[in-house]
Amino acid sequence: MKFDFDDRPFIVIWEVTRACSLACRHCRAEANLSRHPLELDTEEAFRFIEQVERCRPTLFVMTGGDPIRRRNLESLIRHAKDRGLRVSLSPSATPEFAAANLDEFKQAGVERLSLSLDGASRESHDEFRGVPGTWNWTMEAIANAALAGIPVQINTTFTRQNLCEFDQFVRLLDEIRPALWSVFQLVPTGRGKSDDLLTAEQMENLFERLARLSRTARYDIKTTEGQHYRRVVLQQAQGAKPSGARAPLGINDGKGFVFVSHTGNIQPSGFLPLSAGNVRKDELLDVYRHSPLFRELRNPSLLKGKCGRCEFKTICGGSRARAYAMSGDYLAEEPLCVYQPPARPKSASGATDGHALATNVQKRWCVPA
Repeated sequence: MKFDFDDRPFIVIWEVTRACSLACRHCRAEANLSRHPLELDTEEAFRFIEQVERCRPTLFVMTGGDPIRRRNLESLIRHAKDRGLRVSLSPSATPEFAAANLDEFKQAGVERLSLSLDGASRESHDEFRGVPGTWNWTMEAIANAALAGIPVQINTTFTRQNLCEFDQFVRLLDEIRPALWSVFQLVPTGRGKSDDLLTAEQMENLFERLARLSRTARYDIKTTEGQHYRRVVLQQAQGAKPSGARAPLGINDGKGFVFVSHTGNIQPSGFLPLSAGNVRKDELLDVYRHSPLFRELRNPSLLKGKCGRCEFKTICGGSRARAYAMSGDYLAEEPLCVYQPPARPKSASGATDGHALATNVQKRWCVPA
């Protein structure tokens, strides 16, 4: 079934709190130990969750900071479950979470846990996360999730520092067997630094390796802020359904995706820190549908540079967050894509070859991105 991104978001992500005890080098939130005095209180949070219900998203993610530092987290999860929402929790790996009773979280309504592994060894992961011991706490959390029967998603941010560990990551995930590997591409915002970015060539090579891996891996693979992975999957598939890949639904910042900050700001994503409203005074669905910011982000005809000319722009569109972070313009071309659109040769149907490939695959195969 085709999803109408103009009508409602596919996924809503809520930054429950910005407080966190870690100091990850790539943290978009620049999280710190203390909770913000203006974060949504319990009554406001309950009303916000009811707004999310009216959006009817496929997935509702509670993230941070570290959501575990929100004392009433369990009641928030339960309220979301009672409103019919499918809840995923994205905690930080800390001693507090390693000791948490995940059976209680499952009973409250958590259907998936999202945990980060940014190094394929204890040493590299702890260095990346900024606190010694995070590897051990992550592994404890993975084991505890398995005992509680909660599927685990592994998030990995690839940078110049850990790209060399790709094969080690693959071997590690073969042991963990997550439901999904979400591969993040760095956006230089918050603590994320431009010096840590992959080059466009490195990113393309990474996507090619991921697309090949998707055919044999026992878990699904997707990218976050790496939208051009979908192009690579389609190019490798040659119009057939790639086994195990999760490519072209076409989600992007503000397009099927909405992020709500700890203080209630409504943003296209956590990596694109522009606010179109606030849930304390605005209706989330109305902002998503009608705000100029979100409408522009969902209009591929407004994309500039080679993204505007690209035949894959409806299922890719480039990272709007990275374009904004590196150029100041959220409609600028993706700065880390090697692909050069062709001179748009016409196929027998009158469509460009790339457009026909993307359209045909989407008609036969619409899956969550």
